[in-house]
Amino acid sequence: MHPTYNNNKYSLFQVLFLSIVVVYALFMWQGAKGFGLWDEGYFWYGVQRVTQGEVPIRDFMAYDPGRYYWSAAFMGLLNNHGMMALRASMAIFQAMGLFVGLWLIVRNGKKQNIFYLLLCATTLSAWMWAYFKVPDTSISIFLIGVLVFWIENPTSRNYFVSGFCIGLAAFFGRNHGVYGIVGSVAAMVWLNFGQVEKIGFIKGVALWTSGVIVGFMPVLLMALLIPGFAAAFLEMIRFLLFEIKATNLALPMPWEWVIDFVSLPLIRTIRTVSVSLFFYGILAFGVLSVVWVVWQKIRGKEVSPVLVASSFLAFPYAHYAYSRADVWHLALGIFPLLIGCLVLLAQKSAKIKYPSAILLCIASVWSVYDMQPGWQCRPSSQCITLNISGSSLLVEPAVVRDIELLRKLAAQYSPNGQNFVATPFWPGAYALLERKSPMWEIYALFPRSQSFEQAEIERIKLSKPGFALISNIPVDAELRFPHTHPLIYKYIQDNFELVPDSSYPYYQIYRAKE
Repeated sequence: MHPTYNNNKYSLFQVLFLSIVVVYALFMWQGAKGFGLWDEGYFWYGVQRVTQGEVPIRDFMAYDPGRYYWSAAFMGLLNNHGMMALRASMAIFQAMGLFVGLWLIVRNGKKQNIFYLLLCATTLSAWMWAYFKVPDTSISIFLIGVLVFWIENPTSRNYFVSGFCIGLAAFFGRNHGVYGIVGSVAAMVWLNFGQVEKIGFIKGVALWTSGVIVGFMPVLLMALLIPGFAAAFLEMIRFLLFEIKATNLALPMPWEWVIDFVSLPLIRTIRTVSVSLFFYGILAFGVLSVVWVVWQKIRGKEVSPVLVASSFLAFPYAHYAYSRADVWHLALGIFPLLIGCLVLLAQKSAKIKYPSAILLCIASVWSVYDMQPGWQCRPSSQCITLNISGSSLLVEPAVVRDIELLRKLAAQYSPNGQNFVATPFWPGAYALLERKSPMWEIYALFPRSQSFEQAEIERIKLSKPGFALISNIPVDAELRFPHTHPLIYKYIQDNFELVPDSSYPYYQIYRAKE
């Protein structure tokens, strides 16, 4: 039995309205604040190139294609390709994700009041601060909703529809497809455990698999119809699985025993402990909730479909959080934990529900408040107003300094649209100056083969860049550009002249030789 509570007083449209209001308020607060040449620039450059007719993955290093086409289509409707239009396209995605999360809580809990819904909305939206990563946070919520829809009514149609949604999620991010598959397999086993469902296991798997294939059809069609895309897509997967054997640059977990409680300020210490407790919470929830829903199934007891869905997705998304154990990646893997906890609390008495929900909300806000662009550029900060591609943004001084350097170098060494090289971490430089990257690898983090480097050198030769800027910021000593890409680095040294500038100790600036 899968209980659904219908005695709530909020309609679907009321929850949708609340979601839109919350996201709109956040957008007004921080939509025009902050800017990053790194990860945000990576996404912005991709959208910009898609509007120019290029293909993600084939023509430039990219996330999976779906998110680029979503934003490019929205910005095309507005006839605006500035940063605010890009963030607005992501805010719509955010509103949809928040709506699904709140609706799951409303319809799978006892009668709620507006105070509890606002607590839930604040808790969820606090972790969705990075607009360029909103597709990832929202899709994790969508997948919970997909499994709930399926578990509540496991008909032939719903097996197919759930598979279709997972395939479509993979169009926006392959990792979401993998996580959805893992959660779906667990859900199928759970549905068929100890009882005969309307759909047999084998038939269910076939229907679900066909749905996955149809949902993933955009990528399959791109592979069939766009020359070079299939080879680039497979090469990208091969590189991740067999060369670097990882999806991210690893970072150790912030365990309590490695936290420097003596030298860190008190506020920073409390925040670090709070973040580490959320990391613990993801694993604890994954273990305990799976044991609980399986035990309830064995006993033939009712259990919330939202708790079942959140349980089976908790471990897959824990991989996302632990792939690089920082607050950024925690935010991308935390939503099964948050929604599972909020649904459990929604069914409790007021004396348990409200104190626990308030504590969870405060812990969430406290863990991420200093990541919010609105907080970073609050009135008492040093942020500076800067025009970026027609959008007026409040930007931190260090970023303003980097942008002014890029504009100065472009005016001096690459005028009139001439290309340049900015590597390894600044794909946003190309988007900022509306130039095409000479290299396919716009985020040159991991070591590459000699053949790959030679191909990149040929692209650089053809583009004839006016200058090259190499950032040697010490992310990892072994992953600095001279170590990861020695052939390209030597080519730049041989064909460009070093421009001494002590003002930027981590930047090596070269101008093309006459």
